[in-house]
Amino acid sequence: MSPRHVALAVLVAAIWGFNFVVVEVGLDDVPPLLLSFLRYSLASLALLVLLRRPPVPWRWILAVGAIIGVVKFSLLFIGMDIGVGAGLASLVLQAQAFFTLGFAALLGERLRRAQLAGMALALLGLGLVATGADGADSLAGLALVVLAAAAWGMGNLVIKRAGAQDMVAFMTWICVVPPIPLLVLSLSFEGTGAAADSLAHISFTGVACIVYLAIIATIVGWAIWGHLLGRYSPSVVAPFSLLVPIFGLISGALVLGERLTALDLTAAVLILAGLACATARPASWRTVLAVKARAPQ
Repeated sequence: MSPRHVALAVLVAAIWGFNFVVVEVGLDDVPPLLLSFLRYSLASLALLVLLRRPPVPWRWILAVGAIIGVVKFSLLFIGMDIGVGAGLASLVLQAQAFFTLGFAALLGERLRRAQLAGMALALLGLGLVATGADGADSLAGLALVVLAAAAWGMGNLVIKRAGAQDMVAFMTWICVVPPIPLLVLSLSFEGTGAAADSLAHISFTGVACIVYLAIIATIVGWAIWGHLLGRYSPSVVAPFSLLVPIFGLISGALVLGERLTALDLTAAVLILAGLACATARPASWRTVLAVKARAPQ
C-alpha cells in the first residue's frame, strides 16, 4: 500500500476506535436503542442518496440488517449503557472473529491449529476481562457485548453467503433495515416518555455524537474503507482493523479517563495476539478475512 493509503487505513481505524467513546458519551443523553435508531436513520437517509440498491435479493439485505444492525448494535449499546467502558467494549467486540471461525466450523469448515490457538488465547483474555469486571452490571454488560460479537460473527457468514459483488453498496443498504425495528424496540422497552424526554433535552454534545456515529463513523469511515478494498485485496486491508481496539482503549483512557489496569492490558495483549494468530495467512480463510475487512463498525 502507498503511504497515503496506509494513512487512510489508520485514519479509519482511529475513527472506528473513537466511535466507542462517542457511543459512551451519547448514552448520557439518549437511551441505547433510541441512539442506535437515530444513528441508522440519519445514516440511511444520506447513504441512500449516494448509492443504488445492489443486485442482491432483499432477503440477504434484511437478514444482515437485522442481525448486525438490530441485534448486534442493540446488544452492544445496552451493554455499554449498563457498565462496559468504551475501551473494553472495543476490545471484547473483536471476539467476532472467533465466533465467525466457530460458526464456520459448525458448518463444516476445518480450522487450522493457529486458529484454534488464537481462539484459546482470546478466550483466556476474555476470562481475564470477566475476572476484572466490577459488579453485576459490568458482568451483565460484558455478557451482552460478547453476545453482540456473536451476532456479528453470525452476520459475517450471512454476508459471505449473500455473495454481493458491490460490497460497499450492499453494506450501505443494510442501513435501511434497522430504523423501524429499533424504533419499535425503543418505544416498547425504553418507553415513549423516555424517548420524548431525551429528545426534548438533548444537548449539543448529544447531537454531535449522533452526527459522528451516522456521518463520520458510518458514511466517511465506510466510504474510505470501501475505497481501499476496491484498490487492494482484503488480506492487505483487513489487518488494519486490529488497530480499532488499540484506538478504542487509548481514546477511552484519554477522553473518558478509563483506567487501564495490568489485568486489562494483559487481556488486551492476549485477545490481540489471538486475533493475529487466527487471521495469519490462511489460504483457505481468505474469504473470512474478506468478510472481516468489509464488516462495518
